[in-house]
Amino acid sequence: MASLRAEAFDDVVMPPDDLGQLINLDRMLHGTSSATLRGAGGEEMLLPSEVYEVLLEVVTAMSKGQAISVVPKSQRLTTREAADFLGISRPTLVKLLEGGEIPFEQPSRHRRVLLSDVVAFKQRRRHARRATLAEMTRSAAEQGLYDSSESPDEVAAALKKARSEAARSADK
Repeated sequence: MASLRAEAFDDVVMPPDDLGQLINLDRMLHGTSSATLRGAGGEEMLLPSEVYEVLLEVVTAMSKGQAISVVPKSQRLTTREAADFLGISRPTLVKLLEGGEIPFEQPSRHRRVLLSDVVAFKQRRRHARRATLAEMTRSAAEQGLYDSSESPDEVAAALKKARSEAARSADK
């Protein structure tokens, strides 16, 4: 789940002062791939994987002392909020909007962007970067400039695992 600036939304939940319970819950959730919810009457239900993933991201962020805001994908963002979400400058975002890369509305003087459109753009950009990297790796291997018995997908999986382990180590 991508983090949006907390001050951009009304329903922001701040982490508690004592993060101990959240840190323990974060460790527990990272040790499994699903969770069961127990109701007040004792009834139990396995959380759908989508709900589990959101819960995992919320708990992980809050255990690091970060505020959380869960917003629907239909949320309209200002250009500043959308730029912050993408990690780019507002002028760069405006160029993307004007170039047709991301749809937007302009009901008055100010542009508004749907969060779902910004997320879709981010996914397209990530996919394009990965495809470009895979093509560069193949090209380098064909030219004898890159000697690896691993496929680009295997290298990507190894990088993902290493980044995940590094992130866990940094959290401790």
